[in-house]
Amino acid sequence: MQFETFKQSVKGIKPPEGITVYLLAMWYDGHNNWGEAHHIVDGLGDATACWVHAYLHRKEGDSWNADYWYRKAGRKRTDISLEQEWEIIVRSLL
Repeated sequence: MQFETFKQSVKGIKPPEGITVYLLAMWYDGHNNWGEAHHIVDGLGDATACWVHAYLHRKEGDSWNADYWYRKAGRKRTDISLEQEWEIIVRSLL
């Protein structure tokens, strides 16, 4: 799937079939459902889930919690916009 196709899918009613759990979380976040996105990655502990989790807490405004998850993902919190980070994460997952 191409990035633009995924981005357009966020305007739809349901996520594309066959996407990873990480993309599913990003889809829900893009669909303005932070709670569902967080619920999806909350119980996962791998580096990719931790990166998505970190982004979600950054978006929430909880910097302390975001930093914790960025460390678990082996990353540092970025200063780019949330929209830019969303795109970077999604592109890396496609």
